[in-house]
Amino acid sequence: MDDRKTLEALFAQHGCTDFRWIDPKQIVVAAWVRMKCRFGCQDYGKAAACPPHLPSPTECERFFSEYQEAALFRFSKAVEKPEDRHAWTRSVNARLLKLERAVFMAGNPKAFVLFIDPCNLCTECTDDPKDCPNPQNARPSLEGLSVDVFSTVRKAGYPIEVLTDYAQEMNRYGMVMVM
Repeated sequence: MDDRKTLEALFAQHGCTDFRWIDPKQIVVAAWVRMKCRFGCQDYGKAAACPPHLPSPTECERFFSEYQEAALFRFSKAVEKPEDRHAWTRSVNARLLKLERAVFMAGNPKAFVLFIDPCNLCTECTDDPKDCPNPQNARPSLEGLSVDVFSTVRKAGYPIEVLTDYAQEMNRYGMVMVM
C-alpha cells in the first residue's frame, strides 16, 4: 500500500523504526486501567492531559472505533535512576508530536499521537487543562485513554513485563492513530 510506504518513510525520518501496524479493534480498553491511574498514581489529577481530565473508558472505546489503522511504536531504554526516565520520555514524546504533524501534513487529517508516558512536555504541569500553557501539543498516554497496554502490545507480538528494578531495560509504547 503506497500510503503505508509513505508513512513508514515518515516514521523512519522521525526515528520511529520499531513499529507494527495494528487494527484499532486490537486495542484493549479496560476500566481497571483507569482505576490504576486513580488509585495507583501519585500524579492523579495533577496533570492536564491525564485522568480525571480525559474521556471515560466508554468514550475512549468510541474514539478508537473511529479509526481503521494505527501504528504501535516500541521504545526501549534502561536508566540509571528513576528520575532519568522523565527526560528520555519527554524527548520521545516531543519526537512523536513532530511525527503526528508530519503524518497529518501527508494527508491524514485524523492523525493523533498517544504518548509513551504522561505528556510531560513542560517541566511543570498544571493540574487543570484550562491552565495548560501548551494545549495544542498536550497528548494523553495510552494508559490515560484506558488502554490495557499489556494486552494490546502482546496481541501485536511485542514484549512487555512488569519491571522490578529501574536498572532493567523498559519497553515503552506509543501510538499514532492514522485513519
